[in-house]
Amino acid sequence: MRAIWKGSISFGLVNIPVGLHNATRVEELKFRLLRRTDLSPVNYKRVAQTDGKEVPWDQIVKGYEYEKEKFVVLKDEDFKRVDLEATDTIDIIEFVDLEEINPVYFYKPYFMEPLKGGATAYALLQKVLCATNKAGIAKIVIRTRQHLAAVKCNGPLLVLELMRFENELLAPAAIKLPSAKAPSTREQEMARNLIDQMTEKWDPSRYRDDYRSALMKLIDKKMASGGKTLPTAHERIKRATNVIDLAAVLRESLAEASGHRNRPKRRAAPEKRRKVA
Repeated sequence: MRAIWKGSISFGLVNIPVGLHNATRVEELKFRLLRRTDLSPVNYKRVAQTDGKEVPWDQIVKGYEYEKEKFVVLKDEDFKRVDLEATDTIDIIEFVDLEEINPVYFYKPYFMEPLKGGATAYALLQKVLCATNKAGIAKIVIRTRQHLAAVKCNGPLLVLELMRFENELLAPAAIKLPSAKAPSTREQEMARNLIDQMTEKWDPSRYRDDYRSALMKLIDKKMASGGKTLPTAHERIKRATNVIDLAAVLRESLAEASGHRNRPKRRAAPEKRRKVA
């Protein structure tokens, strides 16, 4: 697998050559926009709002809207003036306890591969981070953007996980919570028991994208029927309701969870990859 970035981790006088590899993949079903009458693909055009005319690339500039419909135009040379030096170093600023970082700051992981000459120092950093449960907080420039990031232990690997800056997150105070009666001691106890009964050892292989699987089945049926319209399926949909008697709902949930726990578990069947011609 080809590295998307090559450079080094730096902290103190230690320098470890590494390469970054994508740790995730997005398996979305991609659809084209078509004209209904003949299924001709529809392309996007760059159209000006004022007159509806198409605008060629050489006439497009970038503008910052400082007030409604008022813009400051920025040219290529303006961006170069503030462009950060695209270093090839993951410069660790400090180490922090992982448990102190709110998970909402993390959003994209990369596997880190030790490059030539870096295996020993890589293994040392990995072992120490695992033993101390700490993360190295760093800044890195990928392509044309600077990111905050954390260097973390992930089993035998080091992982670089991109993070959001503080100003990119909304303050929790922005969410207005309605006033609510404090739950009773009995309700809290039943809720803890319910959580205990529903607690399992983490096994990511048990979870599948049900929506994608159902959509692929629908596509297969349409292909088999020559693209004909399929009959509408009437399925029961669970709707949110106001909980009137919380204790009664918890008791019913506990009984249901206890029944599910006594049933033999079945591992989810691996999802088959399909290719649609």
